[in-house]
Order: sequence, then structure tokens, then C-alpha cells
Amino acid sequence: MAYFDAASTHPLHPAAREALLAALDTGGADPARLYGSARRARLLLDQARAEAAEIIGARPEELSFTSSGTQAVHLGVLGTLLGRRRAGRRLVTGAVEHSSVLQAGERHRRDGGTVDVVGVSRTGRVDPGEFARAVAREGTALACLQTANHEVGTLQPVQEAAEACGEAGVPLLVDAAQTAGRLPVPPGWSVLTASAHKWGGPAGVGLLAVRKGTRWSSPLPEDERERRRVPGFENVPAVVAAVAALRAGVAEAREENARLSGLVDRIRREVPRLVPDVEVVGDPVERAPHITTFSCLYVPGEAILTELDKAGFAVSSGSSCTASTLRPSHVLEAMGVLTHGNVRVSLPRGASGAEVDRFLAVLPGVVRRIRESVGVGS
Repeated sequence: MAYFDAASTHPLHPAAREALLAALDTGGADPARLYGSARRARLLLDQARAEAAEIIGARPEELSFTSSGTQAVHLGVLGTLLGRRRAGRRLVTGAVEHSSVLQAGERHRRDGGTVDVVGVSRTGRVDPGEFARAVAREGTALACLQTANHEVGTLQPVQEAAEACGEAGVPLLVDAAQTAGRLPVPPGWSVLTASAHKWGGPAGVGLLAVRKGTRWSSPLPEDERERRRVPGFENVPAVVAAVAALRAGVAEAREENARLSGLVDRIRREVPRLVPDVEVVGDPVERAPHITTFSCLYVPGEAILTELDKAGFAVSSGSSCTASTLRPSHVLEAMGVLTHGNVRVSLPRGASGAEVDRFLAVLPGVVRRIRESVGVGS
């Protein structure tokens, strides 16, 4: 099986596996207690926090570990809105943000706030000028912008957005889930979120960083954990493993990004040549190095995923209507591109050229057979 779904969750990095096994023996005690094993657990937690903070450009006291990237986003959005309630009730987001941001926005709307959604181009990129005008409106309490889109890989103009937010006196929450450990964290953020299992750490660890001076108040009942930002017992071994993977990913990023980006370029170039009636979506240049997405006309999303799975490829689809949502991708809809027959290929660390060759050899036949089964020739 060729695993091409790293944007959903990345396979555990060997450095994370090694660190996890070691920390299970030394980091299982309660880091809030005073006995010897607890102090050792606290030391591991503090060291991991310091290393992660250095990598993302934060102070250790600004960084908290959460139970997931989604929890980090929810706490970041709702906590900042609550902390800045006197400044206004307006939230600004891009139209292609992760569902966790949009869901937090819906909660804010139900609580009486307003949400301004900034549209995107056909490549999925937010217009910096439109974003700046939105954050400059009176009563804006928070703006949110991802570093890279999780479905099509397009990089967002975070630096320009941060400058606009700085001029308007509005904090910017940056969701770095798809680029943390791969690309440098853009400067200018007030709140930063990320998810360990996206960079090769274990599931169950997220990052929430809140800059000193940013008004933030917990939307949840407080306890003594994680600087009163995140309630619940810290999973020290998982945190240690997550930071080990983050550190290793950053060290490998230059070489691995260049290699994966070359493979992605090949997929983007070859798929339209090999398969008729295909639209490759997302920015061809300003993109995350490991993600590419294309849509096949006349092909149901679920069918192509199933057939590719049978052929030995694990991929995902933004257009796959699940039983729980029965809706196509909000990202593809916002971009105005095909929302049917969508395939996202996201390459993990170590993905090989031979796997990509096999994918390109198998894909045309898969699409042709599905089209024939629904009565459409190719």
C-alpha cells in the first residue's frame, strides 16, 4: 500500500517512536507533583515546551500543549474572542479555513457575534487587500488565516495579513497545521495553532501559542494545567514524542521538501496529460511541498477512492460526501472549481518516485473504468 494521505495524518516519525518508548518509562508520573518521578516528568515536559517554542518562534511561557489541533484552534479562537469582547464581536476568516475554525466561528455567531468570511481566488488564495479591509472594520476582535490549505495546498498571504492586522490593532490567529515542521512559521502572529500528527508526531497532541500581550480568556472551566489554558492531564510521553518529530522534521525539511515538491510537480504535470477531462486545482507555485489535488469530471469521489484503495493507494478526497455531512468540500466550492471526482495526493516523508510512477500508471485505467460504469466514455 502506498500511503498518500499525509495531509490527514502523517506516519509516525522514527524519532517520535524512539522518544515515545523512552518517555513511557520516565515520563508517566504526574508532572504537577513533587516526588522524584514527577519531577522527572516535569523536566521532560518543560524541555519539550522550550524546544517547541524555539522552533515556532515563541517563548516557552506562551506555549501550551492541547489534546489536538482542533482543540488548539477552538481554544485559540474562542479564547481570544472572549478576551477581546470589549474590543468588538467581529471575527474575520478566510473562506477555505479548516472546519475547526469555521465551527468556532459558527459558535461565535450563535452567541451573538458576527463573522466576516473573505473569499478566495480560483487557486484558493485569500486576497490580501480584501483581508486588510475586513480586519480594519470597526469592532473586529480577531482574524484567522491558515498558512496552507489542507485540501489543495495553496499557501496563504500570512505576512501581508499580519501586517494589516498589526496596523488595525487586531490579533491574528494562524493555523499552521499543514506547514509546521515543513516550512518556517511566518512572523506576525498573535495566536498560533498546530497539530502533531500532521508532522509525524503521535495523535493527541496539539500546540496553542498565545503571544504575551494578547488578551485571551479560557472559554472552558480552568484548572491548574498548562498555564490554566488547557484543562486535563498532560500526556508527557506523547508530548515528548511530538516535539522529537517536530525537531527531526525541521532538520530534514530543506532536502525532503525539495524532493517531495518535485514529485508533486510531476503529478500535477502528468495527470492532465494521462487522463482526459481533469482539472488540477490549487496554486502551482505558492503551495505546500507535499500536497496536490485534481478533480476528474464524470467520476464520483467515493468511487475513485475505493478503486484506488483496491489498487494499493491510500488517498483522500475533498469532494467525498460522507454519511455525516452529505456535502462536497467547502474549500472547492469557495474556489469555484470542480467538486466531483476530487483526489488529494499528500506525500509523506520518504514517499518514493517508484510509488508515484505506479500511481500515474494505474490512475488512467481506474478513471476510465469508472466513467464506463456510469455510461460516460473517456
